[in-house]
Amino acid sequence: MRDLDVSRITEEVARLCVETNHRLGDDATACLAARAAEEDWAPAKEILKIIQENIDVASEGEFPLCQDTGMACVFLEVGQEVHLTGGALEDAVNEGVRRGYEEGFLRKSIVSDPLERKNTGDNTPADINVRIVPGDKVKIVVAPKGFGSENMGRIAMLPPSAGAEGVEDFVVETCRLAGANPCPPIVVGVGIGGNFSRVALLAKEALLDPLDGENEDPVYREMEERLLARINELGIGPQGFGGRTTALKVNIRTAPTHIAGLPVAVNINCHVSRHGEVIL
Repeated sequence: MRDLDVSRITEEVARLCVETNHRLGDDATACLAARAAEEDWAPAKEILKIIQENIDVASEGEFPLCQDTGMACVFLEVGQEVHLTGGALEDAVNEGVRRGYEEGFLRKSIVSDPLERKNTGDNTPADINVRIVPGDKVKIVVAPKGFGSENMGRIAMLPPSAGAEGVEDFVVETCRLAGANPCPPIVVGVGIGGNFSRVALLAKEALLDPLDGENEDPVYREMEERLLARINELGIGPQGFGGRTTALKVNIRTAPTHIAGLPVAVNINCHVSRHGEVIL
C-alpha cells in the first residue's frame, strides 16, 4: 500500500487547469495544420490560419485559447493500492480547480443552481469522474469543456434494429444540427452501448483519445473514417463559413449493452480540444 497526500492532487489539478487553457496538445495542433494544408476553400483556409495564430499566442501563457475557459472536467484513475491521506479526494480536486482558475485569471463559468443562475465565483464544483484500477498510481486528466460545444451534445436510445447505419445517421445529423455553434472544425466523441448514463460518459471520454491515433477495433476504425468523411461533406467548414474541414477527428468508445437496446451519444469539442494529464 502506498500513501499519497491529496495535496499533490490539488497541486496537479491547479497546474493542469492553467496549462490546458493555454496550450493545445501536439496531436491537435498537428491535425489542424494538416487540415489547413488540405483545405482549398480560401475563406476556410484563412480561418484555419487565424486559429493557428491564436494557438501560438495562447501558448505564451498570458491569454487563454478561448474566452470560455470551460467547466473543469476531471477524470481520475485511482490505483486500489493507493491510500489517499490528508483529506477528501473530491475536496482536493475542487480546491485544485479553485486555485487554478483564480491564480490563472481564467473565467469562472459555473452557477450553483441551474435555474437561479448564481455564479459560484471560482469555477467549482468540477465534474469529477473516478475509476478504481489496479496498481499504486493515480492518473489525473483535466479537460476544460466550453459550452458552445457541450450544448450541441445529443443522446438516443435506438432499437437494436437501427444497426450501424442508424448510429451513423444519428451522429451525422447531430453534427448537421450543431452547425457553426460549436466553433468548427470540431472533434466528435461518440459513445455506443452501455445504458443511458454510461453512453454519455463514453462519448465524453472519447474526446480524450488522441487525434493522431487509430481505433484498435477495425470495425469501429472504419466507422470513424466513414463518419469523418460524411461530416466533412456537410460543408459547414471552419466557423461555419464553408469548406472541407468541418471535423478534425471522430473517436468512438463502446461498452456492452442490453439485448433490447442500442444507446448512442455524441459529445462535441470545438477545435480547441483541451485536455492534459499526469500520473502520480
